[in-house]
Amino acid sequence: MVKPDTGRIILTLGLAFITQIGCTVQEPYTIEGELKAWHTLTFSFKGPGVSEQDYPNPFLNYRLMVEFACESDTFLVPGFFAADGLAVESSASSGEIWQVRFKPDKPGRWSFKTSFREGPNLAISEDPMEGTPLSFDGLSGTIEIGPSDKTGRDLRASGRLEYVGERYLRFSGSGAYFIKGGADSPENFLAFHEFDGTRYGGNNRRRMGEDNPNSNLHNYRVHVKDWNPGDPEWQDGKGKGIIGALNYLGSKGMNSVYFLTMNVMGDGDDVWPWTDREERYRFDCSKLDQWEVVFNHMEKLGIMMHVVLQETENECLLDAGRLDVQRKLYLRELIARFSHHLAITWNIGEENGPAQWTPVGQTVEDRMAMMSYIRRTDPYHSFIVVHTHSTDPIHSELIEPFLGFADLDGPSLQLTPPSIVHAYTRKWVDLSSASSKPWVVCSDELGPHWMGVMPDADDPEHDTIRKEALWGNLMAGGAGVEWYFGYKYAHGDLNCEDWRSRDRMWDQTRFAMEFFREYLPFERMNCHDELVNQGYCFALPGEKYALYIPGRTRGALDLQGQEGQYSVQWYDPRSGGELQTGEITSVRGGQKVSLGHPPADPDRDWICMVTLQ
Repeated sequence: MVKPDTGRIILTLGLAFITQIGCTVQEPYTIEGELKAWHTLTFSFKGPGVSEQDYPNPFLNYRLMVEFACESDTFLVPGFFAADGLAVESSASSGEIWQVRFKPDKPGRWSFKTSFREGPNLAISEDPMEGTPLSFDGLSGTIEIGPSDKTGRDLRASGRLEYVGERYLRFSGSGAYFIKGGADSPENFLAFHEFDGTRYGGNNRRRMGEDNPNSNLHNYRVHVKDWNPGDPEWQDGKGKGIIGALNYLGSKGMNSVYFLTMNVMGDGDDVWPWTDREERYRFDCSKLDQWEVVFNHMEKLGIMMHVVLQETENECLLDAGRLDVQRKLYLRELIARFSHHLAITWNIGEENGPAQWTPVGQTVEDRMAMMSYIRRTDPYHSFIVVHTHSTDPIHSELIEPFLGFADLDGPSLQLTPPSIVHAYTRKWVDLSSASSKPWVVCSDELGPHWMGVMPDADDPEHDTIRKEALWGNLMAGGAGVEWYFGYKYAHGDLNCEDWRSRDRMWDQTRFAMEFFREYLPFERMNCHDELVNQGYCFALPGEKYALYIPGRTRGALDLQGQEGQYSVQWYDPRSGGELQTGEITSVRGGQKVSLGHPPADPDRDWICMVTLQ
């Protein structure tokens, strides 16, 4: 079963009044979780006994909201029908438990007050007075929250990852800026055979190759060995493959995983949150609780949830692309169940918007409405992006209208070929910086679509990807990358079972992330390619320069107008490690200077760091 954290407090239902150290209440309910900042508190209320299939619909016609407040901080958090409250283990589809998940953002005394109402389509109404109060409506209480005791990669040690009006996300607790590196494949990561109600539902045979399509759900069997005693599982040992896969990725230093929460009619057609592939108004409580086990573990590993809400084939599946009952309900349920997590990207859709091969798609107005609804409904205001098609002019036509739009925080760039990553990242960094809303610009899918990042067995050095995509994004002021696997090679975008197939690519990604975090004030630096004779330059002029030199040339840097003595050090992007000394150890400003040769392998790519002494 799912193992609780040490120190978890569980208050028991059924008492008229409950008193516990740090917690007072007026009515019966439970709080599960540690009473600490950035830790999840699950409030369970005893309400009407219903089932997933009942009328009135428990997902659409009831609305649970809880307001949490501490000093000037106020969060209005949506709740959800949770069956028996133990559906992760019981697979229950009925019960009388209604839940809210909340993460307080600081220590102190927090008050809370519930609103629980019933009425037609009430779940998607934004009028707080609409509907009829019932059951535990108006219940209130206080809780005393202490500081988090977590350390290391656990996100509860750093706080919430937030958009702060700059080119990089920042953790609210630690103040550290975030560089992303992670997995874009498999996009159907949640098509896991041990999640309840998960099956292959369509006719796309591209990934199958077997008579029984359900046999091709993910099992991540090779990663079971990466599951550790004490890690979560459910229903007598389920979940070890997917938990082990995340353990492996975390061990490589990756901090993001991209996944679809709905791919009906799409490439995979094996992930949806509803009770059935054809359903749009009723949700599978046990499946979503099992997803939550996985998301909780991602948070402990320091991995951001990159939640992709739809794909190009189904962006008009709900309400013909508009923001209406189906789309609002889908978004609200996901936000109610998962928005408390500390590092979330809400991606409104993979390859979103019309293109030559998908002429019908969401309009600019449709997408803006969707973004704004997420912003209004998510109490934590997590990062919102939109994924692009891969090439101009489609690429630019679909995201230029959003420059300066308040509810979009950045583009999720799909780019083909890798050689354009640097230029296009810099383009959107510069254009958005000139607008009223600077964007966080990530490269989240790399073409061509059939190749992506090949396995180590086929491309052991990953020279092109490393040079043009990884360093191309970061040295343009981009915020990081996720790697897409294509479909021609083993462990591709839909059938990847083993993330070790790209073991060396994870290492090279980590080396880049470590360089930026350990050696650069990157949040204050900008792309200055005009200062170098070849390659990329990322600089804080007069103080710090990082040059990406692709090889077969001596590095040179224009220091005209900058006085002082500068040290010259080198970093190996292929092997990582410490800074090294090359042919020249220092240069004087006020002129164009040669940086000499790196410590070894002058025909390979190197990073040269030039620092004011």
